[in-house]
Amino acid sequence: MKYDTPTSPMMPQRQVCSRHLIVNRIAMSAVSREERLAKMENEEKTSSVSNSGGGEGSLDRLLPSVSTGLSPRKRTTSQCKSEPPLLRTSKRTIYTAGRPPWYNEHGTQSKDAFVIGLCGGSASGKTTVARKIIEALDVPWVVLLSMDSFYKVLSPEQQTLAASNDYNFDHPDAFDFDLLTHTVRKLKQGKSVKIPVYDFTTHGRQKEWKTVYGASVIIFEGIMSFADKKLLQLLDMKIFVDTDSDIRLVRRLRRDITERGRDIEGVIKQYNKFVKPAFEQYIEPTMRLADIVVPRGGGNMVAIDLIVQHVHSQLEERKLRWDMAALASAHQAQPLPQTLSVLESTPQVRGMHTIIRNKETSRDEFIFYSKRLMRLLIERALSFLPSQVHIVQTPQGEDYEGKTFHGKRITGVSILRAGETMEPALRAVCKDVRIGKILIQTNQDTGEPELHYLRLPKDIGEDHVILMDCTVSTGAAAMMAVRVLLDHDVQEDKILLVSLLMAEMGVHSVAYAFPQVKIITTAVDKKVNDLFHIIPGIGNFGDRYFGTDAPPDWSDDEIDEPSY
Repeated sequence: MKYDTPTSPMMPQRQVCSRHLIVNRIAMSAVSREERLAKMENEEKTSSVSNSGGGEGSLDRLLPSVSTGLSPRKRTTSQCKSEPPLLRTSKRTIYTAGRPPWYNEHGTQSKDAFVIGLCGGSASGKTTVARKIIEALDVPWVVLLSMDSFYKVLSPEQQTLAASNDYNFDHPDAFDFDLLTHTVRKLKQGKSVKIPVYDFTTHGRQKEWKTVYGASVIIFEGIMSFADKKLLQLLDMKIFVDTDSDIRLVRRLRRDITERGRDIEGVIKQYNKFVKPAFEQYIEPTMRLADIVVPRGGGNMVAIDLIVQHVHSQLEERKLRWDMAALASAHQAQPLPQTLSVLESTPQVRGMHTIIRNKETSRDEFIFYSKRLMRLLIERALSFLPSQVHIVQTPQGEDYEGKTFHGKRITGVSILRAGETMEPALRAVCKDVRIGKILIQTNQDTGEPELHYLRLPKDIGEDHVILMDCTVSTGAAAMMAVRVLLDHDVQEDKILLVSLLMAEMGVHSVAYAFPQVKIITTAVDKKVNDLFHIIPGIGNFGDRYFGTDAPPDWSDDEIDEPSY
């Protein structure tokens, strides 16, 4: 069935455009290719600056308000090498990388993800509809998968045809449906996959593939989304985006000329020879398979609202929520993971713990001995960084076989606000270390962690990252922070999570979700209470360190730096 919105009584009739008319329309509606490219680059730079946190002053504006009625906060968008893995809406950030935390006590996902298939002609607005659905859904974990990534690798002969616009990219045989079906099936099961990155300028796949993880909702869009029977069986909801052919042609001209380096003659040749016939033969007939047909694409909010209502009802039935109580019981009696390293409990270390755990300890002493422990912790963490043999000559003229760091850079990232107290210890032992900051809070309605502030150094994906948080209870904030680093192309095995105190539950949660992350701490406590406070614990580290007071019934879900 079709869902439509009220329109003006006078609707423009479809017109048949000649090539000259098409060229004129493009010339009137767009500036030159060079100017458009320059404009796009400027917009990307502006977006990158605004999303990087905007400097030290922007943090004050983004810190949570103390009022009871919290207004929606702006989120931060990550820039990735291919497509952004974070989608920013007016209400929250949607994450499209990193392993989702919804798993049961057996280490498997409780329910399969909800998969939405979007089909429609070339340049019909499928991606726009997908993003509108994501924004209206207001769920934090979504994968947006494009069929464009799954074009087959072309032979040299096919490459020659493609260069002269004589290869049919709009035929089902142009797509690798086996890889596509395998990928969607694994994502639906909550597993990570490698996605090829297709280069439309060279008509080939890039060497580096993109890692994508499962989520609660997977939106898959492409011109042939309904063309394969096995793929259709994986779709929980099928949507066809129906857009006027003239509008699609104009959009394709703009896109291929400005974004893919094509010329007008080549685009029109390809459209008449392949795109239009393929739509009539392969794409348009699949409209009958759709559960919902959306006329006019992203502007049809009535249809999008109906889609969102249905998806919400399905998510509610599937209960894709983070059940921390189930996680707490799931890890009981389990051995601690091999990726965990605990500082040796020497009399000095145990003595310092005695002081900082004592509720009667003054703030000055708490800060002093916390800093001592932090220094030891950071030194311990640095021992896990890769090294190589390096021979130097001593003042006595003798060779000495030593070690040097074997990597590009070391970057520290603190989880605000308590993690920020560990930065001086890192700076004291790592000269000129770069520092990034992440602020994560828990949504009081859903119990899920959300990103509120992000400022990371440029090219952090090439670095070894020391992720700092003073206490880790459930592991929620730590897992979210690791996900954000993955979104910025940091390799999982290059992340070291350091914390003064952790609960066994948090250790297991992080180690299960990210088995290659190294975890270093000074002590591990066995229990968390019903409020997910570490027992016996250390109290609210941030309040004790900064001299602020938490309410008598403070909850980890209600403060800036919960002991997650």
